[in-house]
Amino acid sequence: MSTIANKFCLDANVLIQPWQKYYNPKFCPEYWKILIELGKREIVFIPELVYEEIARTEDELSKWLKASKIPIERISESVTICLQKIYTTDPEHKKLVDNIRGRSLADPWVIAHAMDRNAIVVTKESKETALNSKRIKIPNVCENMGIEWIDDFQLIERLGIQFSCSLT
Repeated sequence: MSTIANKFCLDANVLIQPWQKYYNPKFCPEYWKILIELGKREIVFIPELVYEEIARTEDELSKWLKASKIPIERISESVTICLQKIYTTDPEHKKLVDNIRGRSLADPWVIAHAMDRNAIVVTKESKETALNSKRIKIPNVCENMGIEWIDDFQLIERLGIQFSCSLT
């Protein structure tokens, strides 16, 4: 891994989707070991609401996260001020949360934590480009607020992470 000064704020989907799909620990345990190491070095962190979203489901990912020691950032006064700034900058930003389905509750907090810590948001979401969309996505708000965002593949590339494969 290369040395890097940035901090990265992880959205829930950069843990959930890799676990379920392409980096399942059964065949890519290195990915999860590296995340733990990045957490120990305080390069990555998880907002409290992201942690709660994953931890409330009693599954293997939840167990892994609880044992991982990846730093969990609590909601502080400065994070709350950042959230208020996100909402006052553009009322459309409130569309981050799907109030009807009660989903995406952590999304605005991911951005607020990143803003507070001067961190880069890591998310699987793509920028919403449809003008008639009823929702706005994390990348849209990040761009509106001047916060850098990347996906997990870009995180791997940026940090110079390489995986090795072998037959067992």
